Amino acid sequence: MQIQKSYQENRQEGTLYIVPTPIGNLEDMTFRAINILKEVDYILAEDTRNTGLLLHHFSIKKRMISYHEHNHKSREEEMLTLLKEGKNLALVSDAGMPGISDPGYEMIQVAISEDLPVVVLPGANAAICGLVGSGLPTNHFYFYGFLPRKNKDREEAMHYLKKLASTFVLYESPHRLEKTINDLYTTFGNRRVTIARELTKKFEEYIRGTLEELQENLNDLVIKGECCIIVEGIIEEESNEWEHLSVKEHVEMLITQEGLSSKEAIKKVAKDRKIPKQEVYRSFHRD
Repeated sequence: MQIQKSYQENRQEGTLYIVPTPIGNLEDMTFRAINILKEVDYILAEDTRNTGLLLHHFSIKKRMISYHEHNHKSREEEMLTLLKEGKNLALVSDAGMPGISDPGYEMIQVAISEDLPVVVLPGANAAICGLVGSGLPTNHFYFYGFLPRKNKDREEAMHYLKKLASTFVLYESPHRLEKTINDLYTTFGNRRVTIARELTKKFEEYIRGTLEELQENLNDLVIKGECCIIVEGIIEEESNEWEHLSVKEHVEMLITQEGLSSKEAIKKVAKDRKIPKQEVYRSFHRD
């Protein structure tokens, strides 16, 4: 068991500070974050060019060390040496909370494994902003981040997310957004969803609706900048109420309970069961 206190007297080692940076609006930088960046000996930056612009804006002159997904393993021993020598380090990502969807968590793990103090500052995070602004339930939620690129891994992730009862949050780039919305609709059927983009910036936008509405209208929208996709969790009573019914009984239930026409009901049953509409039509009209 390990107990770490943020304030420990007579420690010779340095501290690793985890410093969130703005996700768009520079005014979201906290006073504490600015002061820590001014006080530490080195800043570990995901992209030294981006961080350099941030430091310049706040008149901070500090030596930076690049630390990103392609070099983090080779950097870790160097960082540990600096911390053990009593140097204080600040870890920043390009935007938001380090360690969320970037390799920062590995540096944190290494420092903790060596019993070195790690201090996390509160600050901006796109997932939390998008979740709260979505209007979907927030009492329980699940953060996933970016979906896998490989089809097999992506399908496995989708089927895992499909079973979640809580709201969940994805990150996505604009050029893959249409595919992701289509995949979600194909896998989940129709659920409430929100796309949050350009968060905290001048052109911040929330697009709220259903997966079906987004699939039908996404081509008409201009989407720029990385997006948060916030998706409603499974509604248990809807997910199970038809499983014991035959295809014909499922169609009849929708006509009776939801007032759908037979054509609309057949279309919905095909979507729910992921079978061709022709098959549903034949089952419904069979004597």
